[in-house]
Amino acid sequence: MTAHYDDLETRDPAEREEALAEALPAAIQRARTAPALARLLREVDPQQVRDRAALASLPVIRKAELSEAQKKSPPFGGYATRLAAEFDHIFQSPGPIYEPGRRDGDWWRLGRFLFAAGVRQGDIVQNCFGYHLTPAGMMFESGARAVDAAVLPAGTGQTELQVRAAVDIGTTVYAGTPDFLKVILDRADEMGERLSITRAAVGGGALFPSLRQAYADRGIVTRQCYATADLGNIAYESEAMEGMIVDEGVIVEIVRPGTGDPVPEGEVGEVVVTSFNPDYPLIRFATGDLSAVMSGTSPCGRTNMRIKGWMGRADQTTKIKGMFVRPEQVAALVARHPEIARARVIADRSGEMDVMTVQLESTADSGEAYAASVADTLKLKGRIEIVTPGSLPNDGKVIEDRRSYD
Repeated sequence: MTAHYDDLETRDPAEREEALAEALPAAIQRARTAPALARLLREVDPQQVRDRAALASLPVIRKAELSEAQKKSPPFGGYATRLAAEFDHIFQSPGPIYEPGRRDGDWWRLGRFLFAAGVRQGDIVQNCFGYHLTPAGMMFESGARAVDAAVLPAGTGQTELQVRAAVDIGTTVYAGTPDFLKVILDRADEMGERLSITRAAVGGGALFPSLRQAYADRGIVTRQCYATADLGNIAYESEAMEGMIVDEGVIVEIVRPGTGDPVPEGEVGEVVVTSFNPDYPLIRFATGDLSAVMSGTSPCGRTNMRIKGWMGRADQTTKIKGMFVRPEQVAALVARHPEIARARVIADRSGEMDVMTVQLESTADSGEAYAASVADTLKLKGRIEIVTPGSLPNDGKVIEDRRSYD
C-alpha cells in the first residue's frame, strides 16, 4: 500500500476545492499586508476570491516586476509581509534576486517531495545543493528535517571529498542536480569505492531518461521535483511516475503565454503559481516555465492536479528586424479579434533579411483584414497566413524563431 505524507494528499477533489474557498480569501487578505501586493490588490475584495475562476481575474506578477521592485525597495521589493530582519535567512539568486527564508517548519515544503521519493528516518541525505548565497541547500535540508532524515551538508564540487564522505558516513540518499550524481559515481569508480546511495532526489536541471536509467542500472531510484527559490516546492514525482503532482501548499494555473488567461486542460502554457506562504505570499506569480495539466489523478492515490513537468520556457521575446516582439503583443492581437483562436509569430530569414510570418487560427478567407492589427500590435509588417482552427502545434509557443545562428 502506498504511504502518504498526510491526509491532504488523498482528499476528495471536491473537499480540496472547499478548503480552497476558505484558504484563498485569507491568503489574499494576508498578501495585502505586503506593501507591493497592497497596491496591486487594492481594488480586490478578498472575500470574493474563493475559487480558481475568481483567482484567474487577478493580475499576474512577473519576475521582471519583482526584480524592478527590489531595486527600488530592497531587499524584497515590498512583496514580503515581514521585515528583512524578521527572517532567519536572506538569499541571493542570480539577477540578483533576493529571497527570504525561515527555519520554522518545512518553510519551502520539500518534505512532501522527499517523502514521496522514499526518504525516511534512518536515511542520511548527502545534500549537494549549494549553500552559498542561493537557497537550494537550505530548502532541501529543511525538507530532510521534516522527514527526520540526517543531512550531510555537502554543497557543490570537491568530488573526491564527496566520495570519501559518502563512504565513511554511509549516505543513502543523494540530493542535488541530476547530473552531479553521475560525477560522484564516476569518481567513486575511479577510486575503487562502493557507495550506499539507493535513492536520488533531484531538481534544478533536466533529468534525461537515459540518465535516470543509468542510475536505475546502479540500483538508484531517482525522483525529481519542480521547485523555485521564490515559491518552494511546486510539484513532484511519485512512485506512479505519471507526470508531477502539484504540492498542497500552492495553486497552479497554466495560462496562455503573455496573458493571465488559463488554457484548456492538456494545452501547453505558462506555469503561474499562487503560494499560501504567509511570510511571502506571491499571488499568481509567473514562473516563465511551460507545462500542461494532465487529466485524471495519479495511480499512487494522491488526488491533486498533475502537470507534465517542465516543457520549456515561456519567455519567447524575439528581436525581428531590430524590434522586440513579445508574447504580450501576440496576446493583444488575438484579443482584438474574437474569431482568432490562436496566433503564432514566426521569425525567419530570406537572403540576409529578417522576415516575419503571422499564423492565425481563423475562419476568415484571407489575412488582409488583419494587416492593420498586426502592424499596430506588433509594430512590424509581415506575411499573414490563415490556418485551420486547432492546427497550430500544442507546444506553448506563440513566437517561434527559425533563424539559424550557426
